[in-house]
Amino acid sequence: MAHIALNNDLPGIRGLMAYRPETEAPLNALAETLLRDDNNTLSRGERELIGAYVSYLNDCFFCQNVHGAMAGHYLGCNIEQIDQVKRDFRSTELDDKMKALLNIAGSVQKGGKNVTEQQIQEARNSGATDIEIHDTVLIAAAFCMFNRYVDGLATWAPADRLFYVNRAPQRALDGYQSSVHK
Repeated sequence: MAHIALNNDLPGIRGLMAYRPETEAPLNALAETLLRDDNNTLSRGERELIGAYVSYLNDCFFCQNVHGAMAGHYLGCNIEQIDQVKRDFRSTELDDKMKALLNIAGSVQKGGKNVTEQQIQEARNSGATDIEIHDTVLIAAAFCMFNRYVDGLATWAPADRLFYVNRAPQRALDGYQSSVHK
C-alpha cells in the first residue's frame, strides 16, 4: 500500500500521475523526449535499456520491468536477455559503445560526480557522440528521479513480469504522453 492514499488502483508512476495530474504532462514529456524522440542516434531500445539498467541499480521493480520490457520489445529480445544485461552487461553481446554508455549510466546512478573523464573517453573511443553521452547522463539522472518518486511513495507494482512484457507493444505504439489514461 502506498504511503499516501492515491485514490486509484494504477501501478507505479501511473498511480502517482493520476493522483497529481498537473505533474503528468511534464514528467511524460520528459520521458517521451528522452526515450522516444526520433532526433536521436541512440535507438529507442538502447535508451530504454539505459533506463532499465539504472532502475535495476536503484532496485525499482516497477521501472526496471516496464523499461526492460520496452527495451526487449524494441531490441527484439526476451526479458531474460534484458536481465542478463542488467546483471552483467560487460559479458553480453552488446557493442562496445553501448557497454561504455551503460558504464557511464551506472556511475550517474551512484552520483553525477562519479562519472570520470576516462569513462567519457572510452565512450568516445567506442564511437559514442557527445550527444549520446549527454543523453545517457540525462536518461540516467531522470531515471534516478523517476525511481525515487515511485519507490519513495511505496507504489505497488504487478509481480507478474509478463504483465510488463505484454503491455510493451501497446506502450511502444502509444508512447508516454498519456500513460495514465491508457
